Amino acid sequence: MMEGALVENIVEMRGIYKSFGSVQANRGISLAIPAGTIHSIVGENGAGKSTIMKILYGFYTADSGEILINGRRTDIRSPREAIALGIGMVHQHFMQVPSLTVLENVILGVEPGSAIRVDHKAARNGVAEIVESFGFELDLDQRVESLAVGQQQRLELVKALYRGARILILDEPTAVLSPSEVEDFFRLLRSLRDRGQTVIIITHKLKEVLAISDQVTVMRDGGVVGVRETARTTAAELARLMVGREVLLTVEKAPVRAGETVLEIERLGLAKTLHDISLTVRAGEIVGIAGVEGNGQTELIEILAGLRQPDYGRITCLGREIGHLGTRHIRELGVAHIPEDRHRRGLILQFDLAENSILGTHYRRPVTTWPGLLDRKAIGRHVTQLIQEFDVRPPRPELSAHALSGGNQQKLIIGREFAVKPRLLLVSQPTRGVDIGAIEFIHRQLLARREQGGAILLVSAELDEILSLSDRVLVFYQGRISGEFTLESLAGSAAGMEEIGMLMTGGTRSDDGKN
Repeated sequence: MMEGALVENIVEMRGIYKSFGSVQANRGISLAIPAGTIHSIVGENGAGKSTIMKILYGFYTADSGEILINGRRTDIRSPREAIALGIGMVHQHFMQVPSLTVLENVILGVEPGSAIRVDHKAARNGVAEIVESFGFELDLDQRVESLAVGQQQRLELVKALYRGARILILDEPTAVLSPSEVEDFFRLLRSLRDRGQTVIIITHKLKEVLAISDQVTVMRDGGVVGVRETARTTAAELARLMVGREVLLTVEKAPVRAGETVLEIERLGLAKTLHDISLTVRAGEIVGIAGVEGNGQTELIEILAGLRQPDYGRITCLGREIGHLGTRHIRELGVAHIPEDRHRRGLILQFDLAENSILGTHYRRPVTTWPGLLDRKAIGRHVTQLIQEFDVRPPRPELSAHALSGGNQQKLIIGREFAVKPRLLLVSQPTRGVDIGAIEFIHRQLLARREQGGAILLVSAELDEILSLSDRVLVFYQGRISGEFTLESLAGSAAGMEEIGMLMTGGTRSDDGKN
């Protein structure tokens, strides 16, 4: 966007209110988004940013307020009406048919031709023109199931553009991309902007907001608390607006004081998933696993937690072989697990906070006084202490876990697992879907456990999180360890971080493999 140029607003939303029962999701929100810009919308969980964009796309209808597109007031009552107005939305979870080709996915539902015959030539020409014009680098005849994640992201953009979108809403667009894919994606977004498209990004990644946006709107508690020109703001200011207080954005940790080996894995394998994995984790250190999701990290953690059995290899924890043990026996050794899917593995959503706080220890004293007999007073004391120590909100033990936000659900799980004072902590995606205030809190808790001598194996799709928390970093690609780095070798090294990103996507090391 040229400095000083007069840019008209392509989108205006004025005084938007939206409630779901007694919950006020949007409180008089007003937005103004200039044409041909990249505009970010940021805020904590529950701030209302997704709701306001779903109103713009027609998923929801506002209770009151008005929407103007290109200066004209309009009612948007469905996604079909939004698409007709030139609005497209790319969701965090891609909507694709894996068995179909790129071309077939793009035109699905809007095939040119008649009701009895698709005009394949017109379809191919139309899609090819978009792909070539914007430099998407997609093979129209390739099946989607064989596409890399970054290519699937491009496919979603092509689908929206094929339907005539001039306004693109992107929901957490980099959540599943590697660092190199993020850079490629940002180049595409800049190209779209330079060609006159307007891009609206819903995100919580402040580093990316500053790298890609022209303007940013900050939301808190259902309202807008600030609008900034991105070039004239900082991550610290945006975080303060989001949370309402100063937020520590950088992780401060003491030098590693690694002790005895707590976990040792030798040539571990699982059919088609893990291949000859060998690693160690020592007391007082955090070992991070970096990698694009789907490269064996989930399976490794599940094996270590006793949720599945390996095909071969040896796992020794605190001097005992555990590859054949189930979850309860592994927990008894002093192993705790913070799962990547808190709903599927971490909580029983229908249970209240008190009941969820004792999962995995419900058979032990003091919460059980006799086999099958729970001590409700002991459970009450336990959950009250956990809620206070880990700042779970609202602090009501009788609430169901389903009533908590994602960040508070995560704090409940972390508090429960930390309560057993584990010797080994298995952590998967600890801050997924968590707002910036809760991220700060969770990082502090992990580092405190490290300082207390706990051994931590950390899996995260956020490379910044891996690099800031870990003492050693292992890179996973297609079920193998493709590289290992120490904190010292990475300190202040842009080249080292670029190399990790390259290894995550199948590249090879530029040196002899030494750190």
